[in-house]
Amino acid sequence: MDLYTKLCDKRKLFLIAGPCVVETDAVMREVAETLLQIQKEFEIAVIFKSSYAKANRSSGDSYAGPGMAEGLRALEKIKREYGLPLLTDIHEQSEAEMAAAVCDILQIPAFLCRQTALIRAAAETGRIVNLKKGQFMAPEDMQAAALKAGKQPKVLLTERGSSFGYHDLVVDFRSFAVMGAIGHPVVYDVTHSLQKPSAGKTSGGCPEYAPMMAKAAVATGWVDGLFLEVHPKPSEALSDAASMLSLEQLKPLIEECLRIKQEIGRTR
Repeated sequence: MDLYTKLCDKRKLFLIAGPCVVETDAVMREVAETLLQIQKEFEIAVIFKSSYAKANRSSGDSYAGPGMAEGLRALEKIKREYGLPLLTDIHEQSEAEMAAAVCDILQIPAFLCRQTALIRAAAETGRIVNLKKGQFMAPEDMQAAALKAGKQPKVLLTERGSSFGYHDLVVDFRSFAVMGAIGHPVVYDVTHSLQKPSAGKTSGGCPEYAPMMAKAAVATGWVDGLFLEVHPKPSEALSDAASMLSLEQLKPLIEECLRIKQEIGRTR
């Protein structure tokens, strides 16, 4: 069974998790080991995510990643040694083929989710495309974005919150049902939805609400996968430190969410 078919299985919850950007070998390995344990114990699809570059930074001084060549080498090493599928962001059409040579899922960042040529370039590689819903987008508008990937696209639609004032986001849980009706797997990006965007030189966040939000989202019955940025020591993370979860929080949270998913499956 290929990866996209697994992600389309409504009976199971899948997980996309990892550090915001590619970091040291030690950090990448520790995260990968935890994800592999979760995959084996709970028998769910688990995707390792990390970005070789982050083009959208609050400040020009913010760390943006190691760059494409070094970052893809690090990701390829994780895939080779741990066997985990990979997800990374792309920002320009020219990045699509190189990223697709290593990664299984190409992610279109929220601020770029209307970029027709970028979406098409990602889809033309044959890889799965994760379309993040822009903070400025209505959930029903993601249908047009998905159609840009072709007639039979391998697409994921991800909710990451909508702009609410200047430095806050809010998640409208109706969006899970609206995007689910489009016909592609729906992902909830928990940690990014809890950011405090552009609050000074770096984005803030309130990750203490992540367990509550993740469980509530799964309880809607419309969420197929969870997206969580995690780190062994979030306060030391090179990017998105204020909104990441610690690795030790991940397994208990996934266990609870899987229990909810199972109960919802019995009642729907």
